[in-house]
This record gives sequence, C-alpha cells and structure tokens, in this order.
Amino acid sequence: MACSCSSSSSSSYSSSSTTASTTSRRRTSLLLRLLCLCAVLPVALPAAARPPSVTIGALFTFDSVIGRSARTAIQLAVDDVNRDPTVLSGTNLSVVFQDTKCSGFVGTIQALELMERQVVAVVGPQSSGIAHVVSHVANQLRVPLLSFAATDPALASKQYPYFVRAAHDDSFQMAAVADVVAHHGWREVTAVYVDNDYGRGGVVALGDALEALRARVSYKAAFPPGADRAAIADLLVRASMMESRVFVVHATPDSGLDVFAAARSLNMMVAGYVWIATDWLAAAAIDSAGAGAAAMSDMLQGVLTLRQYTPDSDAKASLVSRFAADAKSSSNAINAYGLFAYDSVWMAARAIDQFLSDAGGANVSFSADPNIRDANGSALGLSALKVFDQGEQLLRKVMLANFTGVTGSVRFQFDADGTGTLINPAYEILNVGGTGVRRVAYWSNYTRLSVAAPRLRADGGPPPDSSTTTLQQQQQMYSVIWPGDTTAKPRGWVFPNNGKPLRIGVPYRTTYKQFVSMDRSSPDGVSGYCVDVFNAAVALLPYPVPASFVLLGDGVKNPSYDSLVQKVADGVLDAAVGDISIVTNRTRVVDFTQPYVESGLVIVSTVKAKSSNEWAFLRPFTPGMWAIIGAFFLFVGAVVWILEHRFNPEFRGSPRKQMVTMFWFSFSTMFFAHRENTVSTLGRFVLIIWLFVVLIINSSYTASLTSILTVQQLSTGIQGLDSLLSSNDPIGYQVGSFARSYMMEELGVPASRLRELAIDDYADSLQRGPSNGGVAAIVDELPYVELFLSTNCQFRTVGQEFTKSGWGFAFQRDSPLAVDLSTAILTLSENGDLQRIHDKWLNPGTCASQSTDSVGADRLNLSSFWGLFLICGVACFIALLIYFARILCQFCEYHGTAAAAQEDPFPDPERSMRRPARLTSIRDLMSFVDMKEAEVKRAIRSRSDRRLDGSMGARSYTSEGPSLSRPSSMSPV
Repeated sequence: MACSCSSSSSSSYSSSSTTASTTSRRRTSLLLRLLCLCAVLPVALPAAARPPSVTIGALFTFDSVIGRSARTAIQLAVDDVNRDPTVLSGTNLSVVFQDTKCSGFVGTIQALELMERQVVAVVGPQSSGIAHVVSHVANQLRVPLLSFAATDPALASKQYPYFVRAAHDDSFQMAAVADVVAHHGWREVTAVYVDNDYGRGGVVALGDALEALRARVSYKAAFPPGADRAAIADLLVRASMMESRVFVVHATPDSGLDVFAAARSLNMMVAGYVWIATDWLAAAAIDSAGAGAAAMSDMLQGVLTLRQYTPDSDAKASLVSRFAADAKSSSNAINAYGLFAYDSVWMAARAIDQFLSDAGGANVSFSADPNIRDANGSALGLSALKVFDQGEQLLRKVMLANFTGVTGSVRFQFDADGTGTLINPAYEILNVGGTGVRRVAYWSNYTRLSVAAPRLRADGGPPPDSSTTTLQQQQQMYSVIWPGDTTAKPRGWVFPNNGKPLRIGVPYRTTYKQFVSMDRSSPDGVSGYCVDVFNAAVALLPYPVPASFVLLGDGVKNPSYDSLVQKVADGVLDAAVGDISIVTNRTRVVDFTQPYVESGLVIVSTVKAKSSNEWAFLRPFTPGMWAIIGAFFLFVGAVVWILEHRFNPEFRGSPRKQMVTMFWFSFSTMFFAHRENTVSTLGRFVLIIWLFVVLIINSSYTASLTSILTVQQLSTGIQGLDSLLSSNDPIGYQVGSFARSYMMEELGVPASRLRELAIDDYADSLQRGPSNGGVAAIVDELPYVELFLSTNCQFRTVGQEFTKSGWGFAFQRDSPLAVDLSTAILTLSENGDLQRIHDKWLNPGTCASQSTDSVGADRLNLSSFWGLFLICGVACFIALLIYFARILCQFCEYHGTAAAAQEDPFPDPERSMRRPARLTSIRDLMSFVDMKEAEVKRAIRSRSDRRLDGSMGARSYTSEGPSLSRPSSMSPV
C-alpha cells in the first residue's frame, strides 16, 4: 500500500507540474502577441486614420484678368497634388471655388458660405479690400488664408494672424518704382490710383520709398473703383496742370487700361511725359495675349511697367504649356498671379500633409463657436459656421513652408516682430515700344536696379557680391523708349499750367539797396544785384517761369532773413530771392541754388594813423632781437680776429689797436664798409656767411621800418577772432543778419555784448568806441563789409574770414527749379555775365585801392631769424675748431723740433725757477699763438735744418776718430 500510496503521490506531483508549465507557455505567447501588436500599431494606424479627403477653398473674382488665370492654375495644382504619391498619400484634395464678383459685400458673403463647407484653408482672396474683411472671419474660425494677389502692405499687420501672403506685397514694387525715379533724377511724381485699400496702401508705400531717396509724391489723383473713362479724364486734366510730368499708375488690371485710354485722348502720351505702371499692367496687357493685344500695345507706347520676376525652370515651362493647352482657359498665357496661385495650392497641400503626419493621424475636426449663433427668427444660418480646431497647428505648418515651386524658392523669412514675408522679391522693368515689350532692367531687394538677372538664393539671403560698392555700380538700366518715340530722357516736370505764377519773396532792404530793394520804376517792382542775377538765370532756362515778387519788410529796417526763409519752408512763398546766406539751419528746411556770391563773416575795426616819435627807428626789432644782433656782431668780430691774427698784419699791433680793430670790423660789416681784408680761408668762410645774415637783417629792418612809419595802426586791441572773443567789449552786427545766432550758438558770445546796428550806424558806432556807447568791432558778411569799406577809409578788416558760405536763392524742398537754376548760375559765371552784373551794381569806392593787409604791422623778433643765427654760429664754431686743431698740431711740431735740438723754444733763464711746469706750457702755447704764421714756419724750418746739421756733424766726428788716436810712429814723415 505504501508503495501504491507512494506511487499515487508521485503521479499527482507530475500532473500538477505539467499544468503549471502549460499555463506559463500560454502567458508568454500572449505577451509576445501583445508586444508584436504594439510594435505594428504605430505603423498601421496613420495610414488607416488619415481622412479620405480634405477640402480647401478658393476665393476670387472669376471674371477678371487675374481670376481667369488663377482659376485654371488652382485646378491644375489640385490635380498635380492628387497625382503626387509623396503628398497627402491616401487623402484626396478637393477645392471649392467661390466668386467674389469684384464686390466687397459679395466677397464677404461668399467667404461665409465657403466657411460653411468646413474648408481647412482658403486660397485667396484676390482683392486687398475683401482680404481686410475676410481676415476677421478667418481669425474667428481659425482658417488660414493664402492670398496670391492681395498685395496691400497693411495686411501684414499683426491684426491678421491668419492672413498669409503667398506673393510679394506692394512695398517691394514701390521701392523698385522709386529706384527708377531716382535713377533718372526726378524729384516729384503724380500718383494715379484707384481709391480703395489696394490703391491707398500702394501709394503710401510709394511715398515712403520716394522720401528715402529725396523725392516725393507731389499730387495724388485718386479715382473711385468702377469710375468711367470720363471721370478718369477729368482727373487727368487736373493732374496735367501740376508741374510733375512723371505719372505712376497703380490700379487694377480691369480699370487701369481706362487711365491710358483717357491719357491718350488728352494728348498726354507724347514727348515730355513719363508713365510708369505697377505690375497690374503686365497681367492685363502683356501676359494676357489676345485679339486686342496690338491695339493695347499701340496705346501704351513708351510706358514702363513692372512684372514679378520668377526664374525659369522646367516646372514653370511645363505649367505654362499645360495652361495654354487647357480647354477651359480663356486666355492663351498664364500671368504671374496665376503662378503664385499654383504655388499657393502646393503650399497648403504640403502644410496639410505635415500637419496630418505630426498629428498622429487624428481626423480634421470642427466645433461650434459659442459666440456665433443665430438670433431668434434669424435666417442667416450662422450656426453652420464652425471653428477649425486644428487651424493654429496648420497655420504654423504653412509658415514653415520650404520647397521649390514654379515661382522659385517658396519660403518665409521673419523680421524682428515675427512677421513673415516671402523671400526673394524681384521684378522685371519692361518698356512697351514698337509692337512688343523689352526688358530694360531687373530689380531685387538686394541688387536693386541691374541689367543682370538677380541671383536668387534658396535661403533668401543676399548674393556674395552685394556689397555697397557693387550695388552702386549695378544701379543701371538699358535705354528706354519714352512716349513720343524718343530716347532722350524727359525732364520730368514743367512749370505748372494752373495760372498761378511763383510767389517770390524779396527782402525790403533800407540800406545798401544796390543788393536788392523796392523799385517802383521797375516792371517787377524790385531791383538790385540779386534780382538781376535771378532774372538772368531764369532767362537761360528752356521754359518760361512766370513770377510775382513779394516785398517783405516795413521799409524802416531790414527784415529778418530767417523769417523769410521760414515762409518758403511753410509754403507761404514758393521761393526767396535776395542776399540770403546759405547757412546750416536754413538748409534744413529749404533747398538753395548754387551760390552766386562768395561770402563769410569778417571783423571790422577802427584804424588810425599813428605818429612816429624820435625812437621809431628802434621799433622794427624787439629788444631781445637787438640784443642778439649786437652779441653776434661782437662774436663774429672776435672770431674773425682770431682767425686772421696770425695771417693778417691788419689784425696785429698793440692790444689797444687790436681791440679797436676788432670792434670796428664787427660793426662796419653792418654797412659792408669794413676796410680790413681777410686773407685766411677760414676767415673768409665765416665772413661770407655773416655778410649773408647781415643782408637779410638789413632788408628786414628796412621793410619793417617803412611799414611802421607809413601804415595805419589799430585803435583797439582787437587783431582777430581770438582777441575779439577774449575781450568784453560790445560787438555790432547788421539788422536781420544771421551773425547774431552764429556768435551766440557757435562762438559762445553772450547776448549782452551784441548790438544790433543798421549799416548807416556802423561808422558812428565804431568811432565812438566801447567807452562812449559804441562798439569795439562789427561782425558782418564780406559783401556788405567790402561796400562799407569802399567809402569809409578809416576802418579796416582784421584777421581772416571765420566762416565760409555764400548767397543763394531759396526754394521749397525738392523743388526741381532749384536744380535748373543752379546750372544756369554756373553758366552765368562761366560766360562772364555774373561779373558784369556785379560791376554794374557794386562799383568800388574811393578807398578800394587801399590795402587792409598791413593793418597792425608786427615787430620782428628772434623767432623769424633764429635759423640764420644758428647757421652763422655753427659756421663760427667749426672754423674755430679747425683753427685751434691746426694750431695744436703746429705747436707740437714746433716744440718737438726744439726739444730735439736741446734748446728752449722760448728761452728764459729764470722761468723754471719762478713758475710751475704746467703754467710754463700754457704760457708757451699763448706765446706761440701770438706769433706770426710766417715766423712759426721759419722757426720750424730753421730748427729742422739745425737738427739735421747737428746729426751730420756727429756722424763726421765719429769717422775721424781713428786718425786722432793713431800712434806717432804711424804719422807721416
């Protein structure tokens, strides 16, 4: 039993183990299946969860030049997207078209109906006005608007976050227009535009671009949308009466052609006119070929127009070919707006594809907006409008677009405010001429005007060679055929034909009326030098300039010239003619012509003849100069005596005689009357240099003494601007002159020192002087001062001009008449007429021949002659150095020959007992120096001979020695 019992127990354990193993295997298998399912699920779900179709809307005017091109382009783009397996795989893209019928109200209704279809994006709208309204709907329903034709720059505002401009806004093409205007030197344009959001926004951008280039929109000719040709003709008649002949037409393609038709009927498409159309004209008449193309080309002869530039590519060529072959196309060519519409569809499709991929396959959903509901009894059906829940995510994907389309690289760049704009704005400048058009330039935001096609980069950055210098060199265009079939550049403006002559302000001067003043006998009512220059310059212009002169002033004192210039700046006057100085504060508010008179501030002071006294002959040189001259006379005399003492017997003798000779020789050289001749080479060398110095000193002394005895001297201590500023004396200036503001603001002269004077009071104030209520000096402009001094000989100018300016005619800012008159003034200067007018009115007076340069002649000091004295001193030092070196050499030679002869060269039996050896040597040297040159040479020669004889005698005694010591036995018998 036990065994069976035991056997039974073993069997039970085996059965239970088997059951546990089976359960474990089942659990493992289940776990593996779950893991496989989890691994496969993320791959399988997106493809399965993508919506079968998405819908976008298209909002534009069907029956328009842009709409006809855009409709076909959008449909072709949708077909291409659905055929491309890499975009929206498994999801069909469909489009719903809505016609705005070129109406803001209808466009808004159509936009609401489009939103009821639950579209995820809208391609459009075409109109900028409709875009402003529909953008509010898009903001509320979170549906991105991808507009291919709404180019109003104001739509870039942060007020419209869901508005995405899939083309370039008008600020870029207006910058291109401004560059064309500036390239030809025009300063004013007339803007003809449709009075809606599109037209107004474009003209504002044009004004900003022109202002940056010192030009402006001088007249705005706005016509309402839908205006007939008669209303446009009336508008152009008013515009033609203005001075500008440069017209910029910014209209829609459907109404802009009426502007040119009316202009042609008014004979405004002839020589002298300039017509520039924005890119609407290329879409309306150039890209859209048709039966009336030849007639339109004839109407547009000489017109410049812009077209958005898109680089050539295979994709673009294919689309253009398919567009032309499409049976539904009502035109034979696609325009630039159609190309941007095509890329807009692709931009939306790619954004939707990326959104679906990143959203994990979630379905596109819409939800009700609690703020949108139908009122009681309302039949509007507002509750059908749903909010796109994923609209914000889709908008972000749209702004991240980065692909190459038929228009080139499609990508947005963002400014500091986060506003995104399409990269690579570029335009072609086209010229209508003959039977077609030709390209005369390109424009891009980096290269500006250029005859070479812009190199557009995929990242929107500047090309490598877009430096400032390169851009200046590239600002060029090919020649243009202007209206009237001429290649000569039009002047761009004429004198306005509106019956209003120029109002020219003239100062009513009460003094020195030779410059300008009232003249009742003159036809103009004014006369003077300035008026004659103006009339002569106007006579050289190739067009008439009717003018009316207006006197400013009360006739009692001269008017304020700053007020006169300000009236021109404020538009009260068209110009100002007179003795008006061109100064900085005036050039900030008006434009001046070329100066016709050179001017500048100068200082006038009183001078008087100063009588000479008995010591006037000492005044040419300062005391220090006299001392240096005397010292050098003595020094040079001593040097010449030293150099001549040993050679020249005239410089020898008793000490008294030698002293007298040295002084006589020194001072007699001043008059070149020295009797002693120099015989040594070094003495002659020093004397030649010294006589040259004496010649210069004598000449300067004579000239200075003559000036001191004859010229007039200043009666005040003012000798120029520095001394004027350092003093505290009162200063006079002319009534109405800018000298007051200049001295206070620029020179820091306090107002308490300034005295306003009429020119008639100049002489009296200067003669009375500061101590008697007058002035120490007067600061005025050079032309007035010259006229004043020509009849007042007791006054002179002191110092130099401390400002440089001139007189010119003042005109309102950017007036083209200022430029033309500047050229005329230069012509007057070149042909001599300007000088003849000057001589007619401003003849010199009795004092004109007197020089003013010699007033206050200065005394001569050492600083003017130290170079001469330095040369003379160096020459003397070198001569003495050479002389004493020669003396020392001779002394050594002389002393050496005496020692060899064993005799004292200067015998004195008791000298060695009385003086030390060093003093004896010095005394020997001085005695040697005092010897004559001939004696020294003779002594050296004789001692050399005696030494030679002594050496020969010693040799003779040595040879005779043996004979004296011979033995007697050997002596001869």
